[in-house]
Amino acid sequence: MFRRTFWFGTGVAAGVWATTKVNRKLKQLTPDSLAATAANKALDVGTRVKDRAVGFALDVRDNMAQREAELDDALGLNAPVDRELPALRQHAAIENRNDPKSVVDLRTTYSYNRNEDH
Repeated sequence: MFRRTFWFGTGVAAGVWATTKVNRKLKQLTPDSLAATAANKALDVGTRVKDRAVGFALDVRDNMAQREAELDDALGLNAPVDRELPALRQHAAIENRNDPKSVVDLRTTYSYNRNEDH
């Protein structure tokens, strides 16, 4: 009698398990459930694509900044800048010792009129 009860209980448990599995599968195959599953998968794919695109854009930006720094170094644009103004240049003057008007005093400033040359 114990054997019969055991096998009867095993059959009932298998029947309940099979019925539950079949009902779950039927609910998954309804149109509303299929649409929801498809929408969720589409959102997952969209999220993965967006994350990869953002990662790619960040990689491109980092590599671009690195290459720009390399080019700046190669061109000397990152060299320290001397903040002092350069010393005033004094032009050599040709003087005619015989003509008193041709002696140039570098301490005085002369206005330059561009129309005088024409």
